[in-house]
Amino acid sequence: MEFGKTYDFKEGERRIYTRWEESGFFNPDNLPETHKEPFTIIMPPPNANGSLHVGHALFVTLQDIVIRFHRMNGRRALWLPGADHAGFETQVVFDKKLEKEGRSRFQMKREDVWKEIWDFTMANKKIMENQVRRLGASCDWSREKFTLDEDIVSVVNETFKKMHDDGLVYRDLRVINWCTKHQTALSDLEVKYVEREDPLYYILYGPLTLATVRPETKFGDTALAVNLKDARYKKYIGKEIIAEGLLGKTKFKVIADEVVDPQFGTGVVKVTPAHDMTDFEIWTRHRGEIPEPISVIDERGRLTAHAGPYAGLKVFEARVKIVEALKEKGILQKIDEHYIHQIATCYKCGTVLEPLLRPQWFVAMTKEPLSGGLSLRDAATSALRKKEVRFITKRFEKIFSHWMKNLRDWNISRQIVWGIRIPAWYCDRKCPPTITTGKNPEKCGTCGSAHIAQDPDVFDTWFSSGQWPYATLMTTKSFDAFYPTSVMETGWDILFFWVARMIMLGIYRTGKAPFKDIYLHGLIRDKDRQKMSKSKGNVLDPLGVINEYGADALRMALVVGNTAGNDTVIAEDKIRGYRNFATKVWNIARFVMTYADNLPSEPAYSEGDEKTLKEFKAIKKEVTRYIETYKFHNAAETLYHYIWHTFADKIIEEAKPRLLSEDQKEKDAARALLYEILLDSLKLLHPFMPFLTEDIYERMPHKKTSDILMIEAW
Repeated sequence: MEFGKTYDFKEGERRIYTRWEESGFFNPDNLPETHKEPFTIIMPPPNANGSLHVGHALFVTLQDIVIRFHRMNGRRALWLPGADHAGFETQVVFDKKLEKEGRSRFQMKREDVWKEIWDFTMANKKIMENQVRRLGASCDWSREKFTLDEDIVSVVNETFKKMHDDGLVYRDLRVINWCTKHQTALSDLEVKYVEREDPLYYILYGPLTLATVRPETKFGDTALAVNLKDARYKKYIGKEIIAEGLLGKTKFKVIADEVVDPQFGTGVVKVTPAHDMTDFEIWTRHRGEIPEPISVIDERGRLTAHAGPYAGLKVFEARVKIVEALKEKGILQKIDEHYIHQIATCYKCGTVLEPLLRPQWFVAMTKEPLSGGLSLRDAATSALRKKEVRFITKRFEKIFSHWMKNLRDWNISRQIVWGIRIPAWYCDRKCPPTITTGKNPEKCGTCGSAHIAQDPDVFDTWFSSGQWPYATLMTTKSFDAFYPTSVMETGWDILFFWVARMIMLGIYRTGKAPFKDIYLHGLIRDKDRQKMSKSKGNVLDPLGVINEYGADALRMALVVGNTAGNDTVIAEDKIRGYRNFATKVWNIARFVMTYADNLPSEPAYSEGDEKTLKEFKAIKKEVTRYIETYKFHNAAETLYHYIWHTFADKIIEEAKPRLLSEDQKEKDAARALLYEILLDSLKLLHPFMPFLTEDIYERMPHKKTSDILMIEAW
């Protein structure tokens, strides 16, 4: 093939990727016999609900660097791709689509909603996979998986049943985080806390005064609580008081609980166990001593019949009316207008969450399985302590360990349509649920009744994606060869959502941590260090960038300056700069290839040539070490500076007079020197700029071990 005067990346990238796929070498089973030791990366499955953004381009680039490096080093490298149905995230995206169309899923049949979301997701999934290809991902598409594949769903259900039989999964009535907009429960990790200034209301409860930001929940009060060490209220502990309320006089028992902060308000708090997690825990500790929880707010965020004349009002409008009524009745003592506190909101829509008492499915995080062994939490922390898993930066080990100490049970049920339906079945006689591996049972497992119905809830998407490493390998018959995987590379922002849960579930289901190394990259920010988002209008479309500058330029721009766990800045100027570098490499190769015919097999290198090659050997070792230790930015920067400022500016310039020499040995030595450095530079650069390097390599006459650079020996 001839060298064009300029590098046509638009033609080259499509042609080269087709050649890679046709070679079959993305599949480790097709690699040469010399590739024996496995090396595995399971791709974090992007949400199949929209196009990829630059953050996705970053993870594709970093993982492709690693997999290409190890493939060239003779490893049997598997990079398994996939896509995530993304549960609640996709439901939110689809709800917005319906809203624009003047429709709502709450007025649609479940099966109709499912079918529409399926079609929507499948269309996006196809687009997304083509985008991954455009970025140069050398993943094994023959093993590609989707989190709603039937075999993946079967594995997820099997894990659920095993955990239920082990006492690690249970259904219970608890106070949970409820989004009134999306009508579903959320886990603790899906709560976004925001600081807000609200009035703090001081209300008389008989002889006592207490402070609250939520007077509208007073209809659900079942007791008053103080701290046992608070001398001000010792005489009231264990006694009943009578308080004037908006619906008449009410009796409240005063209890002592260590969770009460004597410094908050007056040191007296109302216990509303149906609408506050802390209050619910107080009630569980004083069960039998105080009345059962009373739900005064429903799923729509409106007051229930327990609120009397305020029933049907939304929370905030009810609050205004209730405060006015308290004033009129003379039991509102004062208002502190400037109380600063943290409120829980939905991380997707910003709606203030309602703590509601609802039955949900939970995973016990700190309980030992009935079959024996460590709890999920202890198994994960033990793996870290024994160095069975390793964070590339130590600071994430501390963050991980701190989070594990404060772990609460995980709410895994969601009241949405899109997701894996929980395989629990109920009969009309209120028996315990019948748990299956997904198949519909013919009758209740307790009483034998044939009148059974499946739980309408679906799993939290992180419960299914938390099983991704072993589920994908089990269902592609690759488990024995490629599990545990070698490295998990993903963003630091899903350390707890996903990484921690993969470790816990992986150890529980297989006995081994699902990966050895954990590399967490930072978020992509714009030139003003703002997080990229569609609403801000500062998102760089990776395909738009690729069409303008080429995939290799984008990849280099994403890697250089990007250190583990730290957010990185990306701007168009930076990408343009690496497009210029691609052009430089092309021109270097074009020049060297002008003198590449009939190269000598044993060139007579001068002492200066030997020194140049020795220095280049040191560069090769340095780049190798950087990649092995996940310092991709250092490797990329080293190559950039060597190729441009040493190879092009010095070595080639110094060789030009020799290339015109009448001394054939001198000329041949110069030609061989440039060719050798070019060839090995392409190898070193290949993981970072695979299209450009492969395009140049296939035009070179003197190859060493392969006719395709992707499997050339490092």
